[in-house]
Amino acid sequence: MDSASASTHAYDGVRRPASGAPRALATEAVHAGRDDLAGQGLHAPPIDLSTTYPSFDSRGEAARIDAFAATGAEPEGPPVYGRLGNPTVARFETALARLEGTESAVAFASGMAALSAVLLARSSTGLRHVVAVRPLYGCSDHLLTAGLLGSEVTWTDPAGIADALRPDTGLVMVESPANPTLAEVDLRAVAHACGSVPLLADNTFATPVLQRPAERGARLVLHSATKYLGGHGDVLGGVVACDEEFAGRLRQIRFATGGVLHPLAGYLLLRGLSTLPVRVRAASATAADLAGRLAADPRVARVHYPRIGGAMIAFEVHGDPHEVIAGVRLITPAVSLGSVDTLIQHPASISHRIVDAQERRGAGVSDRLLRLSVGLEDVEDLWDDLRGALGAADATAADPAGRGAAVV
Repeated sequence: MDSASASTHAYDGVRRPASGAPRALATEAVHAGRDDLAGQGLHAPPIDLSTTYPSFDSRGEAARIDAFAATGAEPEGPPVYGRLGNPTVARFETALARLEGTESAVAFASGMAALSAVLLARSSTGLRHVVAVRPLYGCSDHLLTAGLLGSEVTWTDPAGIADALRPDTGLVMVESPANPTLAEVDLRAVAHACGSVPLLADNTFATPVLQRPAERGARLVLHSATKYLGGHGDVLGGVVACDEEFAGRLRQIRFATGGVLHPLAGYLLLRGLSTLPVRVRAASATAADLAGRLAADPRVARVHYPRIGGAMIAFEVHGDPHEVIAGVRLITPAVSLGSVDTLIQHPASISHRIVDAQERRGAGVSDRLLRLSVGLEDVEDLWDDLRGALGAADATAADPAGRGAAVV
């Protein structure tokens, strides 16, 4: 096989949908984006680090670039330039789209780059108004509130979405479960309230293992791929799963702004997807166990754990949350989440500090709230560490009835 044919096969063949009956999520996680490898005599996906690609047909090259400029559709044939697309990144995009049940997915250098591209895509058509439900990830909140990309936001609760829509509303944004309170919204009801306005659902916490927002009416599904999709705390990335029409616009924004995902990051994210169902389910089982233990501890005032499950826990303490952060030894006190190791952080100080304090508290992010991203360690070891970090506060003084917190 000559080099041009090999490039074409590696770049285009991976996008062909699987034939036959739909495959289970665990099977898709392992095989999506890799279906063409055996035919090439390969087992592991190759990493293509090229920034540019040779072409001796300049007329054909010009036609392909014109076609991309018109629709944002991926160029036919071999790659052109790293900012238009990359074969390794394309494998990850294909796999994620299959897991989320969408036509396409477009990857970016970070979750914030992905959200920025969505906002630019809508505002470029004159639809600058966004309706959003708090809480969101703190930097998402800041990007909308500060209007850094020319957008204007109306904050509302889920019941007020329909009334908040305007003729220039280009997007409705929710995060469920939300960062950091783990509040959940009825995505199907929200999508109905949006009418013809696209709903963007941040699915970072749930992942497609626990929910697929596109099946409930969301047109756009956002992930900080840095978290569970990568799963090992060693790669930054973002991705939007969507229909092909919107994907074309996102590719054009990505090409113009340069927020591309590096091929090595694309490789690591594709590798991360293969174990995503196993990791999420194992960590979720441990998190559910820990949530129950925290709720029974009189030093804990309140525990937040989603109805759909997951590996995230938020809990409020009677004492000083900063002392809990300082007291862990096995658990890592750090921002981010979704890694194989357990992380804890104080949202009011770190991830949501950029949000106005009054608005932050109004969204349920109290100053005593801690966010725990549960990893794959043994539950007894994690509980020993948490129990020690919570200190030896007197149970009666913390809770006169001698009871622990309710799980909400």
